[in-house]
Amino acid sequence: MTLEGEYEPSPSDWVREQVERYEATGGREANTLQGKPEWPIVVITSKGAKSGKLRKNPVMRVEEDGVYAAVASKGGDPEHPTWYHNFMAHPEVDLQDGPEPHTYVVRVAEGAERAEWWERCVAQYAPYAEYQEKTDREIPVFLLERKD
Repeated sequence: MTLEGEYEPSPSDWVREQVERYEATGGREANTLQGKPEWPIVVITSKGAKSGKLRKNPVMRVEEDGVYAAVASKGGDPEHPTWYHNFMAHPEVDLQDGPEPHTYVVRVAEGAERAEWWERCVAQYAPYAEYQEKTDREIPVFLLERKD
């Protein structure tokens, strides 16, 4: 079962174009950040916190034993990315890692679990550590577990 509703493409050209290409090719193309093979992405569909419309974002692929992490870094900006609010308001999302999307339940990692996942995320994408240094907020790490 996947999310249903009206889809509103991102106003950001690169996000919209990457999502469209990823989905059109079942994840065979546009599946990395900035075209770098060491930075794979997944596409996450969330429901807008205010609008209720479906939003899609490419997010760094960090996965362990079928659980995915989504790091709400926004490049170290002092504010959370928009999708952070979507996750908090509607903690059920679709995640596409390859040809098929699946529904996941989202929760914020805390304490030792967050520390463990943060290390995993930084190992996958080193700039996260720099982003944390740039901001006073603790960058949230969401865990996404497949809904049966």
